[in-house]
Amino acid sequence: MKLFTKYMTRNDCYTAGRKITPKGIMVHSTAVPGVMAAEWFSRWNKSYKAGEINRQVCVHAFVDDKEVWQYLPWDHRGWHAGGAANNTHIGFEICEPAGFSYKSGAVMVGYDAAKQEDYFRKAWQNAVELCVMLCREYGLDENDIICHSEGYKLGIASNHADVMHWFPKHGESMDTFRKAVKKVLENNTDNNTDIGIGDIVEFKVSVKNYYPGSVEVPTWVKNDYYHRVTQTLYKGKPVIKGGKECVLLGKKVKKSGGQEIAGINTWVAKENLVIVNSIPDNKGNRTYTVQKGDTLWRIAEKELGRGTRYPEIKKLNGLTSDTIYPGQVLKLPE
Repeated sequence: MKLFTKYMTRNDCYTAGRKITPKGIMVHSTAVPGVMAAEWFSRWNKSYKAGEINRQVCVHAFVDDKEVWQYLPWDHRGWHAGGAANNTHIGFEICEPAGFSYKSGAVMVGYDAAKQEDYFRKAWQNAVELCVMLCREYGLDENDIICHSEGYKLGIASNHADVMHWFPKHGESMDTFRKAVKKVLENNTDNNTDIGIGDIVEFKVSVKNYYPGSVEVPTWVKNDYYHRVTQTLYKGKPVIKGGKECVLLGKKVKKSGGQEIAGINTWVAKENLVIVNSIPDNKGNRTYTVQKGDTLWRIAEKELGRGTRYPEIKKLNGLTSDTIYPGQVLKLPE
């Protein structure tokens, strides 16, 4: 799952500044065919009070077949449920593919399930992985996940059909979705075991201390910055603190713009961190940190969808050759 963070600071929901303690996750789908996750920023990063948008709405994230874009902090009260679930649930929208239309509310017209199966499976998987991440961060499990239509039946959300107007077309339901999340949770895997020198990481929301028995992590360290790993060994051996293997965070990377500055220089338990693959820079470009074994072609294929787009990366970064190295930060074209 590729997760990007870009808060909708212009949206009145964000500026309201209300916080929640997440007790569950609510799954929505957009009912706007063909509009993908990154496109919703320009649509919703506007103020209703200022007359810039005609809706008072904001969700925590959007998911499509390629990536997840987080637009509110996870513990921020969203405007997504139309009911009491706003006070308790993180809400995200799964983007729907192009090629069909709607009539009479939730009736999908011209939707070809066979043609859209590949898109659906990839978006489904990203949604599952997002739920797994949130469950781990907030101590939730699959039973704490509902969709908008289930929220309505529980009396905590407005009357919407999503996602049960869509999932059954692919032989799925919220029950099978919860089972998929449960399977991954029980597998108990995470992406923190491969953290190495040069990786950009962030703290899990649930983290309290740098490692067991250490001082508490300041809020600004978690909320305002990503961090670059600068050391994994000391005198050739892993560093163990509080019984946990640690890495040294030697550089801070501002979440708002990507500027890299002096770090906290603190050893942190690997299990408290997750790798961040790309972030926006201070000009709005996404960036990618080169990993061992990467090539420009592979990066273009993974991040842009086609390896043949690698010359765009070269041009944007002013590269005169195809040579890249681990830890190098590359700007990515749209």
